[in-house]
Amino acid sequence: MAQYNTLLYYCYSTIADAEQFAADHLKFCKSLGLTGRIIVATEGLNGTVSGTAEACKTYMDTVHADARFAGIDFKIDEVDAPSFVKMHVRYKSEIVHSGLRDPNMINPQQQTGKHLEPKDFLAMKDRDDVVVLDVRSNYEHSLGKFKNAVTLDIENFRDFPEMINQLAQYKDKKILTYCTGGIKCEKASALLLHEGFKDVYQLHGGIIKYGKEAGGEDFEGKCYVFDNRLSVDVNSVNPVVISTCRNCGEVTHKMINCANPECNEHFTQCDKCGTKMEGCCSDACQNHPRKREYDGTGYYVKVPQPVNTQKKEKIQLAE
Repeated sequence: MAQYNTLLYYCYSTIADAEQFAADHLKFCKSLGLTGRIIVATEGLNGTVSGTAEACKTYMDTVHADARFAGIDFKIDEVDAPSFVKMHVRYKSEIVHSGLRDPNMINPQQQTGKHLEPKDFLAMKDRDDVVVLDVRSNYEHSLGKFKNAVTLDIENFRDFPEMINQLAQYKDKKILTYCTGGIKCEKASALLLHEGFKDVYQLHGGIIKYGKEAGGEDFEGKCYVFDNRLSVDVNSVNPVVISTCRNCGEVTHKMINCANPECNEHFTQCDKCGTKMEGCCSDACQNHPRKREYDGTGYYVKVPQPVNTQKKEKIQLAE
């Protein structure tokens, strides 16, 4: 029986002193023995945390007790081991980097696409007047996506606004957006509405919730996740594997980071090529002097960088 939980969640809710909140929240998470990664911004929270079932329950109860976050929908996975090595809580300008920081342009607290529960998404997705739109990055949808979904050639979500013109052909359709947990769809659907798309929806809770409540039907492949699991199963109804090894072309669902830290590309690689290439995407990366030791997982913990004391002193003097 799994001893640990991994929680995926987000919340668009204004945090007045977000930087101080981030510092205090880190202490709280560490006091519970949690590991994970949380982004805090004035616009809200975006997190994945992992720990014992008891610690995770305490975390959820405490967060829900704060009126600002009472509506958070936690997606809970049972896992055999914590999904992170360390606990990070970072203050940033956005909880998901889109480059769209003008609240007068888009504001997920005021307007987004209509939220569809998984069963409603399932009922609508194959209609002739519907387009299912994946708003995630290339490496994510190359590992898994909904059958017949429109995908975008983007390396990061911040590239999404530049793709709007390519979607103009679908303006007379119902647009059903989806992503991993729902957070990207909040901004993507808001931007589509801002750009004149009239009938925009989003999969509430994303792929993860869809897998839990609708069996993941017609989601092909695996879902990329941002922790040391790298991917999770979604479809228990009609599963298939759609991803192939970068090096040999064999079907594989294993995704890794290139062992060359200066590359660090997400890509799919079978175990045979992983051993042969030492977890690298190319011969050049395999021969790189900074190549990391490949242990078969393709997951690497970032090495902490030394503190720039001169920069800290300048900041302190400025204050």
